[in-house]
Amino acid sequence: MSDPLNPWLSRPTTPPPTEAALIAAVPDTFGPVAPQRGIPAPDRVDQLPIYDRNTTAALWWVGAHGGAGESILAALMPGSQAAGHSWPRTASATPARTVLVARSDARGLRAAQAAMRQWAAGLVPSVEVLGLVVMADAPGRLPRSLRDLMQVVSGGVPRTWSVPWVDAWRVGEPPALASSPREAQRLVDELTAILGAAGTSN
Repeated sequence: MSDPLNPWLSRPTTPPPTEAALIAAVPDTFGPVAPQRGIPAPDRVDQLPIYDRNTTAALWWVGAHGGAGESILAALMPGSQAAGHSWPRTASATPARTVLVARSDARGLRAAQAAMRQWAAGLVPSVEVLGLVVMADAPGRLPRSLRDLMQVVSGGVPRTWSVPWVDAWRVGEPPALASSPREAQRLVDELTAILGAAGTSN
């Protein structure tokens, strides 16, 4: 019987993980990645304004409505900025990379849907929409009607992420990625991978 600790016997070795393996994979897209012909634009009153921005950012968070949570997400991801409730238009020759943000209640989801239709109709050529983040509007599981609406809305963007309710954010504690839910950490990791992949392809 051979000695399992015999140094003269070869053993299978596991190579250390490469740097690439430690980086989150770029998530697949499940919806349209560019505007499409024939999409009707929302009523003008439901469209987000387009504002010129004098600053640059790796990523812009666009709140589809008031209280969406874009400022929280900007605090979690260095290099990103909250665009408020408007589409950014920068001096860059390439479209600004953006992520829509909305709450998971009916008002928030419908506002996100209107913003997506505005983009899909080709009315916002200054941006590239990477996806939608749905921020929980309350603790617990979504009612069936909102889950169904969220599924419909999610079909209009390349990707959708969900971030659960965080009591600390509600009472005004500064957002920190280290103490955030794993869904928020995954969001930042995947967006970092998307931006990195886009950078290497340019």
